[in-house]
Amino acid sequence: MHRFISARLINITAAALAGAALFVGGECGAHAANKVVAVVSLSQQIMEVSVDGRPTFAWKVSTGDRTHVTPTGSFKPTSMHEMWYSKKYDNAPMPHSVFFSGGYAVHATYAVKRLGQPASHGCVRLHPDNAADFYQLVETFGPANTSILIVK
Repeated sequence: MHRFISARLINITAAALAGAALFVGGECGAHAANKVVAVVSLSQQIMEVSVDGRPTFAWKVSTGDRTHVTPTGSFKPTSMHEMWYSKKYDNAPMPHSVFFSGGYAVHATYAVKRLGQPASHGCVRLHPDNAADFYQLVETFGPANTSILIVK
């Protein structure tokens, strides 16, 4: 567990430092800014996050179930909320929400036992720790410098 926490902190610190360098790095830093890419595989129920082309995280997700489709394509975050409550689904909590298409978001779930299998109403659900990490990355690098790719 200690090794996991240390590795997690190192990854987040490295990503945060890289993001900070973008703000003080001038033109060279601006070129490197557009490098947070999250690829969500619907078939594998995995989200892989790369920072500046380097694989940084790979997390289990839950995406849309048989009756609720998760949209595929390439998206940019459109809004972020540290805590959001779904207006459509009985004020269901959606911590660390990064919205990318209409009402679809990457966000935390408390149903962590369902991660790794389709179970959502179309959103991309993550373990609360991983959702917080992703939220922090998007906040650090900026939504304009973040891409969310959802593939079959």
